[in-house]
Amino acid sequence: MNTNVLHSAINYLSRREHSANELVDKLRAKEYSLSDITPVIEHLQQNNYQSDQRYAECIVRHRVTKGYGWQYIKQALKQKGVCESIINQEYKNQQIDWYLQAELAYNKRFGDSEIKDKKDKAKRLRFMQSRGFSFEQILALIK
Repeated sequence: MNTNVLHSAINYLSRREHSANELVDKLRAKEYSLSDITPVIEHLQQNNYQSDQRYAECIVRHRVTKGYGWQYIKQALKQKGVCESIINQEYKNQQIDWYLQAELAYNKRFGDSEIKDKKDKAKRLRFMQSRGFSFEQILALIK
């Protein structure tokens, strides 16, 4: 096992959680070969230094506090290479009221202001959709 690769990987993980794919990409950017990276990633996973499950929990917690909905979070996890089974498990494990999260994000952005016209309503719908909330959550909120 290449100790330079191991030290670089641990250096990244000491700052924050990373998915396995994200870690591979960062190590490849440092021009390490994939044959050197693969055993290091396996070693880190076996010793529980790197965990996609822990990474997913961290991302969900962080994005919820920032006011994002499940669709946005799910897409972010997919982009970072987290497998679908971990994403689904994380969704089931979370005790989050997504309707309440949608209301909090909406109120933070728009406050108590009334919807003026169709153009304003469309703007609010687009904002909430870009935040990753489902159409049902948005409609329940705007009505």
